[in-house]
Amino acid sequence: MPRTPTLADRIHHRAFGAVCGNALLYNACWEDPALDREALKLGADDEVLVITSAGCNALDYALCGPRRVHAIDANPRQNALLELKLAGIRHLPFDEFFDLFGSGYAAHVGEMYHDVLRADLSPFAARYWDRRLHWFAARGWRRTFYFHGLSGLAARLMQSWVGRNHHLRDAVEALIAAPDLSAQREAYDRAAPLLWTRSLNWALSRRATLGLLGVPYAQMRELEASHPGGCPGFIRAAVESVLRDRPLADNYFWTVYLRGSYTRTCCPEYLKRENFYALKHGLADRVVAHTDTVTGFLRKHEQPISRFVLLDHLDWMGSWRPEALAEEWQAIFDRATPGARAIFRSASPAPEWIADTSVAGRPLAERLRFDRPRASALHQRDRVGTYASFHIADLVPA
Repeated sequence: MPRTPTLADRIHHRAFGAVCGNALLYNACWEDPALDREALKLGADDEVLVITSAGCNALDYALCGPRRVHAIDANPRQNALLELKLAGIRHLPFDEFFDLFGSGYAAHVGEMYHDVLRADLSPFAARYWDRRLHWFAARGWRRTFYFHGLSGLAARLMQSWVGRNHHLRDAVEALIAAPDLSAQREAYDRAAPLLWTRSLNWALSRRATLGLLGVPYAQMRELEASHPGGCPGFIRAAVESVLRDRPLADNYFWTVYLRGSYTRTCCPEYLKRENFYALKHGLADRVVAHTDTVTGFLRKHEQPISRFVLLDHLDWMGSWRPEALAEEWQAIFDRATPGARAIFRSASPAPEWIADTSVAGRPLAERLRFDRPRASALHQRDRVGTYASFHIADLVPA
């Protein structure tokens, strides 16, 4: 059964909502779309729903050529970022677009924005970026776009901490420059004793730190309950699995925060020249941003949806708003096509909300057909490594 929140839980929940609900939480997506593509098997007839986050993955799915990608987010700032990317794809040449979202810095961002981008934005997005062009106007260590927003602030604080210890800084630079996995492991092993200090472990056990990383307390509790080392232990295991055991050469999720920018060879798919032009020549027009909840959007939307990308927000709803979670799943079933598929991630290896949720009087677990072997195999290849589980579920008709 769902745990009853304590007073401290409720206070933290309200503080988290106040901070994260009024800021750009993610400046880059933190889910590996290469796995999603294999799980979703997108085709030309698919209508996709994805939670926007930073918009990177919505653009990635568009490259598969589905009929439509609906990017849904209750935070209009996340959609403002996607709108800016879509405007850049439509109106900028590749090199200028890469300056903005690859390097995170453009020397003439003011002229670029006011001359060609602003007119393509919604009123909210235009007001938002009017006040934040400086995020793209500075280059150098801890100053690019990828060090802004809440996730950027967390990266900036970590970079500042690393920079104070020149031995640790040298080890991190060697890690990024490692020519192969053996050298990468050697560099990580040199960095590890300097990195995993008592003070860092203490910081990673604090609610405020995890909130800055976009982890609500509901997920923090899941991590504490499911991992013997609690949150610090889970985070260390996740970081080691990625930085020590998987090549960093194409791991743009982590290296963007280590470098402060992407490179032409280590970046999301939408930032590669050929994919940028595929988006510019029509595929970007299939991406539509909606500022709404998933339930709110589905109740208003008339077209059936065949693919649902739900990220990890179900963890939060299962803990704090189980009735809203049931309503969301009801809306999903109401709008789903025959053979529809949903994917989601969780901070728990086995999310309790699946067993605790009922839809129209039937257990949710009976309405979902999970492909656990496939999901587990894909999860082992995840370049991000920050989730405890990945789930692929086909929706079973009533």
